[in-house]
Amino acid sequence: MSLIVFPAIDLKNGQVVRLAEGDMDRATIYGDDPAAQAMRFAGAGAQHLHVVDLDGAFAGQSVNGEAVRAIVARFPGHVQLGGGIRSRDSVERWFDLGVARVVIGTAALEDPDFVRGAARDFPGGIVVAVDARDGMVATKGWADVSTVSATDLARRFEDAGVAALLFTDVGRDGLLKGCNVEATVDLARAVSIPVIASGGVAGIADIHVLALHARDGIEGVITGRALYDGRLDLAAALSVAGAA
Repeated sequence: MSLIVFPAIDLKNGQVVRLAEGDMDRATIYGDDPAAQAMRFAGAGAQHLHVVDLDGAFAGQSVNGEAVRAIVARFPGHVQLGGGIRSRDSVERWFDLGVARVVIGTAALEDPDFVRGAARDFPGGIVVAVDARDGMVATKGWADVSTVSATDLARRFEDAGVAALLFTDVGRDGLLKGCNVEATVDLARAVSIPVIASGGVAGIADIHVLALHARDGIEGVITGRALYDGRLDLAAALSVAGAA
């Protein structure tokens, strides 16, 4: 089975940015036209995008909605969206606008029944974000760290019908330290839900290693800074992932 590569477009004040360890004060701006960036990724062969409304993650509601709508309107593939999606209305609104999957993080810990209901009513459309700092779940834009382990949170949704788990090692995100493959694979083996790796992808070697574990339940990988900094060629990453 092949690995899905999700180029990331993180939105802050309508601009394309990357954060270091989820810190809004450590943002690097990579452009002010998110839809144009989406089309560049499409031109390199991407069929999936991972879009995050960073402001929304902290506000608890959509902030960069205009930019998201522009991306969805122009990108010919599947858009996966996260950031501040904590209500049934927001889930329905994004699906109505053409988003393929929505990512729910904070609400997965605080309101699991909401996630279960959404997963039931939108089959294949709900992704649960398991963001961890030192193995413990981080919420509210990674500003708060809970007392729940990443594996325990994931297991709560085993029978919920969620499409995938998005696992991010917060301590590596945006730092090009390399993906935490061991923790990601351990999580994938601990649950029956497919897992998407995120955080720290530094180059093609990370794609190679994750592709080797596709059969362990690794569905895909999200990469951002490595693409923007030119350390990872998207077409090459897609080729490696497709051969998994």
